[in-house]
Amino acid sequence: MSTRTDSPVARTAAATTETGLKRRQWAQQLAAKYADQGRARNLRRDGLIVGGWTLMASSIALFLADHGATYFTTLGGAVTAGGIITGLVATVAMCLMLVLSARVPVIDRTIGQDRALGLHAKLGKTMVFGLLAHGVLLIAGYAITAAINPFAMFAQLWGTFDFVLACLAMVGFGAVGISSARAVRKKYPYEAWYAIHLLSYAGIAASLPHQFSMSGMLAEGTIGRPFWIAMWLVTAFCMLTFRVFLPLFTTLGHGLRVSRVVPEGPDAVNIEFTGRGLERLGAKGGHWLNWRFLTPELALQPHPFSLSADPTNTTMRVTVRNLGAGTARLMNLAPGTRVAVEGPYGMFTDEARTHGRVVLAGAGIGIAPVRALLESTSFVPGDAVVILRASTPNELYLLDEVRTLCAAKGATLYVLMGRRAGDDAWVDAKHAGLHLTDFAPWASEADVFLCGPNPWMDAFVADAEACGVPAAQIHDERFDW
Repeated sequence: MSTRTDSPVARTAAATTETGLKRRQWAQQLAAKYADQGRARNLRRDGLIVGGWTLMASSIALFLADHGATYFTTLGGAVTAGGIITGLVATVAMCLMLVLSARVPVIDRTIGQDRALGLHAKLGKTMVFGLLAHGVLLIAGYAITAAINPFAMFAQLWGTFDFVLACLAMVGFGAVGISSARAVRKKYPYEAWYAIHLLSYAGIAASLPHQFSMSGMLAEGTIGRPFWIAMWLVTAFCMLTFRVFLPLFTTLGHGLRVSRVVPEGPDAVNIEFTGRGLERLGAKGGHWLNWRFLTPELALQPHPFSLSADPTNTTMRVTVRNLGAGTARLMNLAPGTRVAVEGPYGMFTDEARTHGRVVLAGAGIGIAPVRALLESTSFVPGDAVVILRASTPNELYLLDEVRTLCAAKGATLYVLMGRRAGDDAWVDAKHAGLHLTDFAPWASEADVFLCGPNPWMDAFVADAEACGVPAAQIHDERFDW
């Protein structure tokens, strides 16, 4: 005679235990996967930093090794050497800033385009001030050595054609630098700023003859010649490949067209695209691309829009809000409109994850990439919190889709609506005094993704850091130009 021990209660308990075990195993697997992913990205970032500083140091070391140290035997020579070194550093900064703006995939996947362009701007200042110091120190050094005043030396050098080109290049770089100052560039449209910014390429072209002749750093017989030629060739390769040829091949190869334009509230639309072989693009939910709609009115206007749904092999979608003249024209795009595209870009994707738990926060049209990331990223049910913020119900874009995804994937959804609790708060007045950890107690052990207006993101980031979330776990992208 035997006794059965697998009663309904026992079977239920066993199933619950097994489910809990599988859940823990899944959570551990995700945590390990994202931790490894984060470490790999940190290694790439460290490699890029070391590479940049190595280029700077190498340029100076090659100059000193090629009889550069002999300059320091006299006062005039020492001042001249200072001018040469500042010119070398400025030239390396010039190449690095061009590579940072070239949208090189390894850079984009490591630090994101917004941070790459931030570094680009900082290096631009280094370049302009470095070139200015280069010119002043060289003229002073030459004048001391020749025992004449600096103005007479400048007049002598002005008779050299490539010196004139170098001066014109300096004027062009100065104009670009002034136009890029935040207080200045906000006074005119993007197209005007971009046109002025193209002067930097003319300035670079004008400065090259000077490097081959007067500066001597590319002269025949110098040990630095291969270094400088290689650096300029790599820079040109990056610019042409990733800013010209790759976007062209992407546009021709995938044949993207507008398939539908569907209203999403009173002031926004979902623009849907069809194409071929879109999986080869490598785009994921949360990525952004530069879109050019090929009509006579729109072809010259690039639009950096994030995907609002995980793409398929034949379809993509963005959600666009009418925010002015540029986007107003997109509200009534005709189906069949051809589209030129660059990308995908950005770090607002699953590839930025470092932990198994995740917080996704979006405000206004920033909900669109949050919805796409929610669809594409992985997490154990209960290990994700989604926070949507809007001033009015009309600004809760894609809310029904977000609700459906949260229910299907086991994410907790919070909807905060109404006026903000204050200028330094990201929550609404109804939730005044609450912090991120009130919505996600484990936030310090999670990745936090947020997208929305800059003041709201600033307040959110400040609160997240105050709640103990390390900066490396906070992911946001900003499209200011």
